Amino acid sequence: PRYFDFKKKDMKQETFKVKKYSGELEDFSIGKLEHSLQKCGADPKEIAAVVAHIEPWIHDGISTDEIHRRVFSFLKKTNRVQASKYSLKRAIFELGPTGYPFERMVGALLKQKGYKTTVGVVLQGACVEHEIDVLAEKQGNVYAIECKFHSDSKRTSNVKVPLYINSRFLDVQKKWNSNQNGNTHLKQGWLVTNTRFTTDAISYGNCIGLTMLSWNHPKNNGIPKHVDRFGLYPITALTTLSKHEKRQLLDKGIILTMEIEQRPEVLKELNLSSGKTREVLSEVHQLCHM
Repeated sequence: PRYFDFKKKDMKQETFKVKKYSGELEDFSIGKLEHSLQKCGADPKEIAAVVAHIEPWIHDGISTDEIHRRVFSFLKKTNRVQASKYSLKRAIFELGPTGYPFERMVGALLKQKGYKTTVGVVLQGACVEHEIDVLAEKQGNVYAIECKFHSDSKRTSNVKVPLYINSRFLDVQKKWNSNQNGNTHLKQGWLVTNTRFTTDAISYGNCIGLTMLSWNHPKNNGIPKHVDRFGLYPITALTTLSKHEKRQLLDKGIILTMEIEQRPEVLKELNLSSGKTREVLSEVHQLCHM
């Protein structure tokens, strides 16, 4: 990879270390920044402008969080839609503190992929009852999806999580598939998280046939890829609404920008000016259809 070398007067070229969310240090790679901007839809000229803006601020030990904030602030002034896409990870964290909005988002994703979904279902297992976050059905096969939402980016799902999820699934599956009058088959358990899985968690999930989706798993096909593909951006990604306005919509059960496009009248309750309403709807439309 290419590294971002910042020349100081009377000093030789340096390679800078940045501090990740985990506290680890790594070399700052201009390639990673360029790649993240490309994924947001930025063209080479726009990427060059961001890099030129960030250059004077890079110093040894700078946090990835500070870099993210500075890039987001710059994009917000130059291209709001790119800023929304760039801040997707933060936007999903802001869906909290409860995991319900994230479950709704996962349910919407599966619906876009042709599944009939229900969020928040209590099912009787062979031994005890279990609350299933999302139940999805397609062509007679049913899937029980557990969603692990974290408000802290440092939190990961270790091997204990799929172990626990699989044991619950097997209990429900035994009861469900023993129904002689049933016309569906409970086929598989899924596990979805907005952060990351440990290596052991992924290995165990692969071994038992548990479908797993996280921010970066499967490789090149994690949550961001699915959100981009179907335009399923959470309303917390919008740059045209304040945090208070977003919270008002979340409290009313509006989770996705798609819901605003389908029901623009929900914005009336925010008492926005006609000009701001047009700005919000324009950003919503672009996010849903880019």
